[in-house]
Amino acid sequence: MAAIWSNPDFQFVLWAMVKIVVILFTMLTVVSYMIYAERKIAGHMQARVGPNRVGPLGLLQPAADVAKLFFKEEFTPEGANKVVFTIAPMMAVIPALVTFSVIPFGPQDAFRVTDVNVGLLVFLAMSSLGVYAITLGGWSSNNKYALLGGLRSSAQMISYELAMGLSCIPVLLFAGSLSLMEITRMQGHWWFVATPFGMLAFMIFMITALAETNRAPFDLPEAEAELVAGFHTEYSSMKFGLFFLGEFANVITISCIAVVLFLGGWNGPWLPEALKFLWFFAKLGVLLFFFIWIRWTFPRLRYDQLMNLGWKVLLPVALGNILLTSAYLWWRAQG
Repeated sequence: MAAIWSNPDFQFVLWAMVKIVVILFTMLTVVSYMIYAERKIAGHMQARVGPNRVGPLGLLQPAADVAKLFFKEEFTPEGANKVVFTIAPMMAVIPALVTFSVIPFGPQDAFRVTDVNVGLLVFLAMSSLGVYAITLGGWSSNNKYALLGGLRSSAQMISYELAMGLSCIPVLLFAGSLSLMEITRMQGHWWFVATPFGMLAFMIFMITALAETNRAPFDLPEAEAELVAGFHTEYSSMKFGLFFLGEFANVITISCIAVVLFLGGWNGPWLPEALKFLWFFAKLGVLLFFFIWIRWTFPRLRYDQLMNLGWKVLLPVALGNILLTSAYLWWRAQG
């Protein structure tokens, strides 16, 4: 037993498992209270109070919501593909959880699970898997509204995933690496968003992030006025809860990636090295507020407007930004 405990490989795996458990617990807690924050902020924006009955200031409302979902009746519609119907909600959560393994929350090893030299590719691969959950959930429900919501989501993902990937390329050109740690270290003296190329890439990334997470004004896969509730029309109890959890987990994940790529990650003035992670979470909080603010400010786009924005505006602008960035780096190398 002593030989096992002293084995470096065993210690590495054990330490990684501990960090995974801590990150999962923290992330689930943040998701719960982001839902509370969304309801509270929406209340104030609409001259209401928001949740204020369960616990002091309504702070126990997330626990009450989870308990309610656990005790609601589990319903599977007749004619549904029961296996896919059950797996789809899990697929909505798992990709977001996997992405957290490559996000560096601070400069020390304790604030990341691992550092792989293709961390950005891991994020892009995992984010593209989320659409399968929505499409399969809509198809397996044996409901025409749910199916339309799933088809909308797949078309939306194709339109915006490409622009999102292209918006990351200027960052890679400057950093010369796909490692999220290296990209963060590269921004030690200046954040990429402070450059003209970075500002444009950041704007494209955040617009596509809203579409990628099916948040308003791009929430057409679940447009209540048209599709009842879209892809999760037939879901109830904790299956519905997993879709809800997956949406907010994806919002947090994509906000973390935006912090790393464009806002300097943990880099910031004043704080000592051991407390640099506080900068990361402060920037993350600003972006999460942005997602909530956008949802309760802008109306939902029509579907043709959504497609036109993706293919005729964001994609050409992202390509032009890559060309300008490449030309600038070539000119700088010549000088």
